[in-house]
Amino acid sequence: MGIAEKFLPKYTVEDYQKWEGDWELIKGIPYAMAPSPLGIHQKIIMELGRQIANQLDSCTKKCYVYPELDWIIDENTVLRPDLIVICKEIREYLKETPEVVVEVVSKSTAQKDEYLKFSIYEKEKVPFYILVYPDIKKVRVFQLVDREYDKYFDGEDGILEIHLKNGCSFKIDVGKLF
Repeated sequence: MGIAEKFLPKYTVEDYQKWEGDWELIKGIPYAMAPSPLGIHQKIIMELGRQIANQLDSCTKKCYVYPELDWIIDENTVLRPDLIVICKEIREYLKETPEVVVEVVSKSTAQKDEYLKFSIYEKEKVPFYILVYPDIKKVRVFQLVDREYDKYFDGEDGILEIHLKNGCSFKIDVGKLF
């Protein structure tokens, strides 16, 4: 721990829930979220959500797609992924590990999405972490294998298939995202 970290105030979920605006809390440190997403960001999230939800409807297990749902990981960490897939209905906040996390990466979020959140999602054992890059029209997917992420998909086009632990699966037509 660096000297500066020793003197930074540490915040909790209780503090977080009182704040106005859009924030994430990572290890007690607040991070302001970027302003409202651009149109392309929202289009990608809607298209992904539509593709996934339509296929999960036919699965006998109940799995759901949620956009921008607060995930309370512990007392000092709250993240708000762009999209999650979890096989249970969530009424308020997410308090357990989802099956899939999606982040749409922009220049302002790249470092947080690719490094900080990557390590948190890996530590929390999220089976699939999907990074979508609108600027370069690319999708990268990491799958948890033996407690570490392995690259599962890296491309601009094609059909990406995700198999969930409960036997459900879905396909993403990557080309339709952009």
